[in-house]
Amino acid sequence: MVVASKSIKDNLNSETKHERTVGQGQKPIVVVGGGVVGAACAYYLAMQGSPVVVIDQGTFGNACSHGNCGYVSPSHILPLCRPGAVLSSLKTLFSRNSPFKIRARLDMKMWWWLLKFALRCNQANMIEAGHARHGLLQSSRTLYQSMIDDGRLGDCEWETVGLMFVHSDRKHFESFEKTNQLIVDEFGASFERLDQAELLRREPALREVACGAWMFEGDAHLRPHLLMKSWRSLLEEQDVEIRENCEFYDLETTGNNAHAIETNQGRIEADQVIFATGAWSRMIQRKLKARIPVEPGKGYSITMQRPEICPKYPMLFEDHKVGISPTSSALRIGSTMEFAGYDSSLREDRLQLLTDTAKYYLHDPIRNPVVERWYGWRPMSCDEIPLIGRVPRYGNVWLAAGHSMLGLSMATATGKMISEMMTGQTPHLDPHPYRPSRF
Repeated sequence: MVVASKSIKDNLNSETKHERTVGQGQKPIVVVGGGVVGAACAYYLAMQGSPVVVIDQGTFGNACSHGNCGYVSPSHILPLCRPGAVLSSLKTLFSRNSPFKIRARLDMKMWWWLLKFALRCNQANMIEAGHARHGLLQSSRTLYQSMIDDGRLGDCEWETVGLMFVHSDRKHFESFEKTNQLIVDEFGASFERLDQAELLRREPALREVACGAWMFEGDAHLRPHLLMKSWRSLLEEQDVEIRENCEFYDLETTGNNAHAIETNQGRIEADQVIFATGAWSRMIQRKLKARIPVEPGKGYSITMQRPEICPKYPMLFEDHKVGISPTSSALRIGSTMEFAGYDSSLREDRLQLLTDTAKYYLHDPIRNPVVERWYGWRPMSCDEIPLIGRVPRYGNVWLAAGHSMLGLSMATATGKMISEMMTGQTPHLDPHPYRPSRF
């Protein structure tokens, strides 16, 4: 974990030199976005004694925070933008069964984002992003555990059995040895190698197509909708006001400070404003006078009743880029990455890819009736480092967005860090890597 130091204090002073003290007067802090990151920001600010209002254009906790696989995954240190990623994506781009898809359209923001992403696919940038991600992931995992242990997050079906990265291709399985060594050397973390016999002994739900796996014991998983239910209860206990179906229209500003926001439900005065707007963040960048290179990366999931031979462990089928998450009440299959803008269709071919992959790896993968078929837009930042901090143009407007596939995994540390910055405390992580002004 990255800890506070003199350099962090210097970076904090740079990031917050225009800040106003949280909670002065009667105006609330307004959090725009009622997903898991917005909930965590609201919670940690409320714990500081600040009046907080959360608004969401839909229902609290019902967008990308609802149907994901529920991984709390310190294992996800390395970003997707790594050496060889562009070539490997191009090889599978036009395959019907590819987990990665680009729906061609005239969207210059998307093509600009893809170019920026491609330029980041090198060793140096991968390591840089890895260090930024590692700090947030480790901190969040610790904070989640504390909230589970003292009962603040209630029963969200939290389990700490780790995460298996399962391979069916022996070449890919063996090649991860080098990646594991890199993670040991750079980040002090490591995976456990499981050859086929040991893998099948530990996880009888797998078929013999699985040739091996790499196990990260520090990961946890949960049911996302139960987590969001717990977050809501915590916020209500702290007298946080939650306004649903409340759409942000614009900022009201004087000089370099915002003093209110305009919404479809009227004007809301604000001491400070945080935008935890997920995949919608790029839609507000003009209003914030900021560059927010976040592109919606569409993912899918299917939730069903637990099969008779239900997996014991959450698993990522690395060669197919599909994950499964078994909890005490259900089995969820999820993943894929589709760049199609804000397409709201539930595509049968993408859902079929999930079920086909599950059938390939598992003895007993499908149970009807299916409880839920779902899609959501991940907020993919072009460097896969979230944007957390003050928006450069304004002294009291903040951003907590662009967490890519790790919003749930990084939420608690994001909320804690941004509350620390906004209240003038030394943050527990160095905020510099996440500064929105880097773009």
